[in-house]
Amino acid sequence: MDSSSTPVNWETLDALVIEFAKSENLIEDSSPVSSPSSSSTSSSSLSSFSSSSYQSRLLIRQIRRLIVLGDIDSAIDLLRLHAPFILDDHRLLFLLHKQKFIELLRKGTSEDQASAMACLRTGLAPCALDAYPEAYEEFKHVLLAFIYDKNDKTSPVADEWSEKKRIDIAGLMSSVLRAQLHAYDPVLSMAVRYLISIHKGFCLRQGISSPISDLTERLLLEERDLAAKPQESLYVAPPFDEVDVQALAHAVELTRQGAVDSLRFAKGNLPQAFQNELCRMKLDISILDDLVHEYCVYRGIVDSGSASAQEVHVMSGKLKSALPEPGCLSGISSDHECGTNKHGSEISADISQLASSIEADADMISSQTIDTEERYPCETTSNHEDCSTSGTNQTGMSKVLQRDRGQGIAKRNKRKRWRGRQEDFETTSEVINGSSKHDDSTIIAPSNPYMINLQQEKLFTLDTASNMENRYEIVLRLKELASRGMAAEVVEEINVIDPNFFTQNSHLLFQLKQIEFLKLVRMGDHSSALKIASATLGPLGARNPTLLKPLKETLMTLLRPSEVISTDDSALYAIATSLQVAIGRRLGIEEPRLMKIIRTTLHTHNEWFKLQMCKDGFEGLLKIDSLKDISTSLLADSTCKAIADICARDSSQVTVSSSMTKEDSNSPAQVSSKDACEESAIIKVMEFLALPRADAIHLLVEYNGNAETVIQQIFS
Repeated sequence: MDSSSTPVNWETLDALVIEFAKSENLIEDSSPVSSPSSSSTSSSSLSSFSSSSYQSRLLIRQIRRLIVLGDIDSAIDLLRLHAPFILDDHRLLFLLHKQKFIELLRKGTSEDQASAMACLRTGLAPCALDAYPEAYEEFKHVLLAFIYDKNDKTSPVADEWSEKKRIDIAGLMSSVLRAQLHAYDPVLSMAVRYLISIHKGFCLRQGISSPISDLTERLLLEERDLAAKPQESLYVAPPFDEVDVQALAHAVELTRQGAVDSLRFAKGNLPQAFQNELCRMKLDISILDDLVHEYCVYRGIVDSGSASAQEVHVMSGKLKSALPEPGCLSGISSDHECGTNKHGSEISADISQLASSIEADADMISSQTIDTEERYPCETTSNHEDCSTSGTNQTGMSKVLQRDRGQGIAKRNKRKRWRGRQEDFETTSEVINGSSKHDDSTIIAPSNPYMINLQQEKLFTLDTASNMENRYEIVLRLKELASRGMAAEVVEEINVIDPNFFTQNSHLLFQLKQIEFLKLVRMGDHSSALKIASATLGPLGARNPTLLKPLKETLMTLLRPSEVISTDDSALYAIATSLQVAIGRRLGIEEPRLMKIIRTTLHTHNEWFKLQMCKDGFEGLLKIDSLKDISTSLLADSTCKAIADICARDSSQVTVSSSMTKEDSNSPAQVSSKDACEESAIIKVMEFLALPRADAIHLLVEYNGNAETVIQQIFS
């Protein structure tokens, strides 16, 4: 098994992505997003909670930014206004005053030096008396900054002059504020951090290369914010369960003492300590926003053509000077730079604003365009354009678009509008106070990398963008039909678009025909159901032995009462997603990078805890268990397992080294080894020897499960 065959509950991921986009104000949320994953939670209470949490996170980001820029006075003013409890902690206040002193000296003017002296007398010195035991020594040490130049890298206070000090203090303040205000990041953000950290650790431990390292290295940074330290009075807290200490230490890669300190700060609350530590991991938010936007557009959560005519006018002037050489155009990747350090994603954003003007008004998407496409399916305004798509029928695509043009426009109008992250430095305080003066006319929506799938050495035209947009709408329509169980319609439309599609994707045809078969059996039309079985399901099973078992299970439904035969909605949703990926790739639309990340990291999560011989105690908190909760059956648990594996394998281009799964064959032995050891012995060896769980178990097996013997042998 490799990561490409790892089943994922895309319905759950949809819900997590929507929650992330709403809680970060990335989409306009005037009405609930229509999704099969909608929960029964009250939208009003969720909205108010998200709004409050968003404002707190915005406050934290603003304070972090001010400290990193060296504007300590403004940061203190914001803290005094919104989080005065921080200034009541003399440990933190001492750090702020010390950094303020350094920043005043850094400016170098005589007036600022006088202000630095005043800061010493009125702020820093009083705090140094009772901040913490070492504070007074630090106070005397920082006075050396008066006589050593900030550019002297060999001075005793070179560390105090370092701008990294700002970053450390900013991270510490963020950690404390986040915990005190309960302003944790959305679940998706924390889950991505956790899964990627496990993925990196697993690949390092197994000595293999990650197939998604180009994304994970840029997304999850190595640096972490400083940990918030507990108050002195909390050091008298009762000892914590060693199981909790070890679980936290290994989950977020802490020392044992670090885990104990984290639990002390959280007053023994393990889930809260886990979230505190997880949010210390630094994530590149701009990259995550791009990944979420790609996913939202791909899944039909937000509209891809959301730019207004005014936005197009604003961008048109920028586009003329921003277009690079043809070889630099990229419609998917945002990590390459060309010419004058202009990122591909920024260029794509400029281009997509112009392209989206075609779709800005529903009236513009008229039947005239369709008639033109039907008469001249490959005629373009540019000799450079190549409108062919391997194996697809352009006229057939136009017919499918025309068939559902009215409904398609209505569905697109119901999609959310992507706003992007609006955190201008000057307006953040207004947003925190709930009085944002945001003007929609100034927003430039980010690009949609799936709308413009440019090839190397090709010039961009608006007709190309329109063509890709039409293909994108076709894919979404087919996905929706499949999720509603309209298998016959899906097969018919795909055959019109690409008659050869099911020749190369026989497992998808089997699944769709299976749905059609079950629908007829539920209606009592056994004769028509048998015709489908003999005409399609039987021949497919004969050509592919892995389909024989599902075929037998499907035929067994003929013996069951009609009322007990039902098609699982989750299974339909999984089939619809697999179909979307396959037909999308056939039309030149790649699956979003977020899908690849989740699929691959869920696989390594499974493998890691198989290696650890235990269940992840935090997976429920981050909805990872829900992401793995796949109902692969239409009839019974075993019915479609083989098909689901084939479908997942064929729907992903991500491949993982076979060495990633070398532990699979050892799993039964590992489980029996764990059963031979008591949990208390495992924890004891982990505690005393600071070993991972798997290593502790292997040592215990060597010494008949006796923890004392293991410890004696190691230290002898």
